[in-house]
Amino acid sequence: MSSPPLLLFTGNAHPVLAQAIARAIGQPLSEALVTQYKNGETRVVIEESVRGADVYVIQPTCHPVNHYLMELLIMMDAIKRASALRITAVIPYYGYAKQEKKSRAREPITAKLVADLLQAAGADRILTCDLHAPAIEGFFNIPVDHLQGRRLLADRCRELDLPDPVVVTPDQGRIGWAMEVRERIANADLAIIAKQRPTADKAYAIEMVGDVRGKTALLIDDMIMTGGTLVAAAEMLLDRGARAVYACATHAAFAPGTRTLLEESPFTRVLISDTAPLPENSFHAPTKIEVVSVAPLFAEAIRHIHEDRSVSALFR
Repeated sequence: MSSPPLLLFTGNAHPVLAQAIARAIGQPLSEALVTQYKNGETRVVIEESVRGADVYVIQPTCHPVNHYLMELLIMMDAIKRASALRITAVIPYYGYAKQEKKSRAREPITAKLVADLLQAAGADRILTCDLHAPAIEGFFNIPVDHLQGRRLLADRCRELDLPDPVVVTPDQGRIGWAMEVRERIANADLAIIAKQRPTADKAYAIEMVGDVRGKTALLIDDMIMTGGTLVAAAEMLLDRGARAVYACATHAAFAPGTRTLLEESPFTRVLISDTAPLPENSFHAPTKIEVVSVAPLFAEAIRHIHEDRSVSALFR
């Protein structure tokens, strides 16, 4: 029995990444009209047949999150109603991932609400990358393939051959990630910055465990939003005697002004993936920010899913 046709669609969130994934697979993006009516409502028209097809909708839910989430939901609803065999929502950056639990009374668990919406809209499978909280996988009643983009960034750090590297996590919750990165960078030490978070979107460093004097510090995190905490951590590391500080994060979930802050920061280089589009560099050139593409990783994962092969084999 022949395999169903593989079709790739994208909305307007990150067409450059979608095109890169399509090129890596060796197949063009399928045609869809994704625009807005004059009243601001999202309009979607799928412009080719998807009947009986294995469909992948590539759409990070990045800024503006609500708009791009609605595009994704409406595209999947249209594809489901057009009799697709299977729909996989390819979400390189999963918006609302930081709202995965209640930290105070009468707060929503918005990451769970988003999971419910994706399933209701027609997703049969989710393909994502470096979730802020791995427990989000449990919010779904459908298969979730969780790729590890941080490994690509760690491999790039290894290629840089940093002198006397020390991997630093600015969050106790990222110690596991730090250990993974450390294992992929030969002879790297480990340091941990203790952090307090007075509010959901603010944090500050209070102390550090580990020695960075005379070493090249590599700060790792899953995402950069405002960049303030990361820059403060870099300044602490330099005050403690680090010879240079690099930053490494999967998701460029930048708020307005974050890129300028990073360009003006004491970082030697900021390594970021392209799970979300990077704002234009309006500060100066050359940039301190280096982008490592996840397109080959997502392309290979899509091939494995389409051919019913193991996705976990990509992590070996």
